[in-house]
Amino acid sequence: MLNVLRGAVGFLTRLPVGHDEAAWEAFRSQPAAFPLVGYGIGALAALPLLAPVPPATAAVGFLAWLYILTGINHLDGVADLGDAAVVHGDRERRQEVLADTTVGVGAVAAVGIVFVGLATAGYTLAELPERAALLVVAGEVGAKTAVALAACLGTATHDGLGAQFTDRLHYRHAIAPLVVTVPAVALTWPDPSALVAVAAAGMCGVGMVVWARRTLGGVDGDVLGATAELARVVGLHAGVIAWTLF
Repeated sequence: MLNVLRGAVGFLTRLPVGHDEAAWEAFRSQPAAFPLVGYGIGALAALPLLAPVPPATAAVGFLAWLYILTGINHLDGVADLGDAAVVHGDRERRQEVLADTTVGVGAVAAVGIVFVGLATAGYTLAELPERAALLVVAGEVGAKTAVALAACLGTATHDGLGAQFTDRLHYRHAIAPLVVTVPAVALTWPDPSALVAVAAAGMCGVGMVVWARRTLGGVDGDVLGATAELARVVGLHAGVIAWTLF
């Protein structure tokens, strides 16, 4: 279990836990490690929103600190999928664009939407700090669960990073990460905002698998990375909406 957690933390954050083959092998066989590490990432990521500064400053701090903490590797998936999503052509053409290192307007737009989505969610959460940390944790757990679901339900398009996960996992493995999300769902109980955040992020993961299967032929590392980023934005905004409504 220590190897599983060390592999997950090493892959999902920039924390100096070291990297080795044993930790990587252990981690990619245990999808429950995704949401489990999400609890810690969410708790750390929420810190700028609790600072005694104006909401706009807290939102910028939240955005910057989040990527200092987690790195920008997953944003590369957002950029690549942004270009592939807007290109005209068939599945093969989209796969060519996905493999191209050139940054197009689709990539810029996709990354920009993620940044704006995180900053605006951070701004609202900073204005309502009494539950900011709880919703950030719920959103992060939901986002990591979305990646786990994509890895369990998806089929790799080629022998790459995506296949490192999908070749070892089956849809039955999705049960474990869902069980791990239960404490996150209850964080704001009886207010349903945490439940909504986790559920919305998870549904985003399933939606990404369906979209990738239809447009790209399956899941790869870019799809998993983009799922992590997009599900975080979806989860946070869904949680904020539920919070304001209920």
